[in-house]
Amino acid sequence: MITGNTQLTGIIGYPLTHSLSPQMHNAAFKALGMDWAYVPFPVKPSGLEEAVRGLRALNVRGVNVTIPHKESVLEYIGEVDETASLIGAVNTLKFEDETIMGYNTDASGCLRALEEVTSVDGSSVIILGAGGAARACAFQLAVRGASVTILNRTPERARALAEDIKGALDIRVKYGGYELIPACVEGADILIDTTPVGMYPHMDDEPLVKAELMHEGLVVYDLVYNPPETCLLREARAAGAVPVSGLRMLLYQGAEAFRIWSGREPPLDVMEKALLDALQGV
Repeated sequence: MITGNTQLTGIIGYPLTHSLSPQMHNAAFKALGMDWAYVPFPVKPSGLEEAVRGLRALNVRGVNVTIPHKESVLEYIGEVDETASLIGAVNTLKFEDETIMGYNTDASGCLRALEEVTSVDGSSVIILGAGGAARACAFQLAVRGASVTILNRTPERARALAEDIKGALDIRVKYGGYELIPACVEGADILIDTTPVGMYPHMDDEPLVKAELMHEGLVVYDLVYNPPETCLLREARAAGAVPVSGLRMLLYQGAEAFRIWSGREPPLDVMEKALLDALQGV
């Protein structure tokens, strides 16, 4: 029940019709007996500044930020943590008395999901795509000492991201187009697909990397989480590779946001079950 004491959190972006974050966070609040609620706030780009000011005026505790606002929202907040500043994008805001703090929990979510199955330090990583998720993963992995190669359908976008990393970290990142996939995957330890290929309702789209290009022990991380088992992950299983679902990053970035807002330890098992139930229509 919503009361006058209920603490509000939520998510801003556009569109938000398929977001699973409300189910995940509200289940966590309920499990811990917290009088908190998580609400989706659809915000078009033209209304972003007013939305941020309004949320603060309404004493909202914090919000997640998703497409298309992760970079543009930086203009309207007071401070950002080191990771968000480095990446140049935020996905979590915390409204404090004197300022609005921005964080990027996508980066830590990506890293935590990978470290469940492998060590990233010194590894060779191929990232497919050059958008916001690729940016968060690439910066985080480069900081950790991984050798990163970014491949994109439009090589110029991969080059731009590689140059941003070089400028910020003085770390050389390789880049190119998808024609380099076979040669790059052959020597890779980790393959991360940040593209929407295989996402609902296009689950039967052919994956960018087929089983015959993979090798045993390769960690294959698909950031698509709907469906949890994508065509790419099925190819990985067939090749003896190690599949990692995008649901892990969604879970861990959300858990870190929960911790930032509330100062409490998130109930990961409850949050994961809520995500799976939502995907299965329970």
